[in-house]
Amino acid sequence: MTIFVGIDDTDSLDSRGTNKLARAIAEQLSPRYECRMIVRHQLLFDERIPFTSHNGSAGLWLEPCAAEMASLDLDSLFDELRAAMLGDFIPGSDPGLCLTTEVSDELLAWGRRCQSEIVTQAEARAIAERAGVRLVGLGGTNGGIIGALAAVGLTHSGNDGRLVRWQSWPDDLTGPTPIAVLNERDIEVRSLDGLSPDRMPDDGRTSSRIERSAGEELLEGVVDVGKHCRPNLRDHRAVLFVTRNLNPECLDAEWTALKLK
Repeated sequence: MTIFVGIDDTDSLDSRGTNKLARAIAEQLSPRYECRMIVRHQLLFDERIPFTSHNGSAGLWLEPCAAEMASLDLDSLFDELRAAMLGDFIPGSDPGLCLTTEVSDELLAWGRRCQSEIVTQAEARAIAERAGVRLVGLGGTNGGIIGALAAVGLTHSGNDGRLVRWQSWPDDLTGPTPIAVLNERDIEVRSLDGLSPDRMPDDGRTSSRIERSAGEELLEGVVDVGKHCRPNLRDHRAVLFVTRNLNPECLDAEWTALKLK
């Protein structure tokens, strides 16, 4: 069984971000639940929408361990997640929490809508009720329910967002990294050099249209992955899109990772 958890709007400008909270939740749930991935999804970036920095939500892909399956209680898990988020509530935030094991086409469509248009809490609640999804606001305006609901659909699609956690690998890759090391961690590396302009991302917020097969797959060389390695989720795979390194301050890498949303 796969359990999808969505969280959103959990922070303030002066606090830890939603991604860090997602990682803390994953650690709290282990070893009872294996976190296969945490994905950061970019939602509509529009000044009419209240958000902390860039309007992103996070989705967790969880799988119960064998011992947990025997007594699995999703209501109890939802209560545990709610308590964890309330215990780390940040004043000024408007957090939302979502949990489901079934993701309908309507939920995926909702996630896509949240990336392209302004939507409402009332719509989110109605969709959650129709889908039988657990959805709750945990403070403030409760506006985070919109992104939390979007996150479960987008994470389930396996074809959107940026990976904050990938399988059981540690988050320890930084700076120049051999492609062989990335491949060992089941991360595919693709060069977007030479891609036609109409297929290149513009501001980094519409990069979900960059397909997994885009560009040339690289099997050798060194990539400057930056402060953290953050590949994109494409076709349920981790794909790190890169371009030629033109940074004179980093001579140890032929390639630079693109920070696609």
